[in-house]
Amino acid sequence: MSKIVECVPNVSEGRDAAVIGAIRDSVTAVAGVKLISAEPDKDYNRTVVTFVGGPDAVVEAAFKVTETAAKLIDMTKHKGEHPRMGATDVVPFVPVSGVTMEECAELARRYGARVGKELGIPVFLYEEAASTPERSNLSNVRKGEYEGLKQKLAQAEWKPDFGKAEFNPKSGATAAGARMFLIAYNVNLKTNDTELANRIALSVRESGQLKRDADGKPVLDAEGKKVKIPGTLKSVKAMGVLLETHDIAQVSMNLVNYHVTPPHVAFEEVRRQGKELGIEVTGSEIVGVTPKEALLMAGKFYTPGTEDEEKLLSAAVDHLGLSQLEPFDLRKKVIEFQL
Repeated sequence: MSKIVECVPNVSEGRDAAVIGAIRDSVTAVAGVKLISAEPDKDYNRTVVTFVGGPDAVVEAAFKVTETAAKLIDMTKHKGEHPRMGATDVVPFVPVSGVTMEECAELARRYGARVGKELGIPVFLYEEAASTPERSNLSNVRKGEYEGLKQKLAQAEWKPDFGKAEFNPKSGATAAGARMFLIAYNVNLKTNDTELANRIALSVRESGQLKRDADGKPVLDAEGKKVKIPGTLKSVKAMGVLLETHDIAQVSMNLVNYHVTPPHVAFEEVRRQGKELGIEVTGSEIVGVTPKEALLMAGKFYTPGTEDEEKLLSAAVDHLGLSQLEPFDLRKKVIEFQL
């Protein structure tokens, strides 16, 4: 079995076509790598780049993306809806076939060592490559974002895994890790009220939210610790965002284990929560690519008894409203059809 690794760098530029084009070119110039997509989002001011290939070639392409972003992106001028701390914000390595998670963690370490040494960018390891339990969660690593990075690097407990603990104003810092296949999934609401979208996000995300009293103050337990209300969806991270291009709010989610919470389960739960708030769900979108299995699961949910794969995939696209914002092309959005 061939060793195939997916890599999904998230770059902090979603508006400048020339920069995005240069980043795409930095991937396609590497032999042994296939670029699957480079999807910019103007509101997030972020581009999600997805490519696959052999382990060595994928590490090389990831470095080239980071090198190009370091040359062309200036974080002192960056603004966007999505949390970020660097020009190349996150670089996850994902096992596709013939590769273990630990091998992908080693790829993250190889990449991080080179970026720290050659580009002078601090690199933090996260998820399955994390050097400490506190760094496993990407949200912890990115807390404070770019604006708080200088102060963070001054703290001994946040010494980067690679590179010097020195603030790089132009490029910020990068998180590199190994993880399962993540589906970036956003559910569209018939409102532009991000406060309402965020209320839903807090209710569904696994980490939940703080319990508050009638005055809005956090409720404390017997030991003086803040009480949290767990979210309704496992293996899900979520936040409410505004998609200015379409003037709608979204519940933006990362489905970190689609076997635990697949897209259709997340979609229906957001719809249920929205209904309680009087908000209609109008559709959804998948950023990047998705495993075919996740859509087949949705197809079987919405059309029980159907066995034809083509019909199941079509049902998933229709019922999830995946073509609401732009046509959903199965040939481009399903990773198996790209390999």
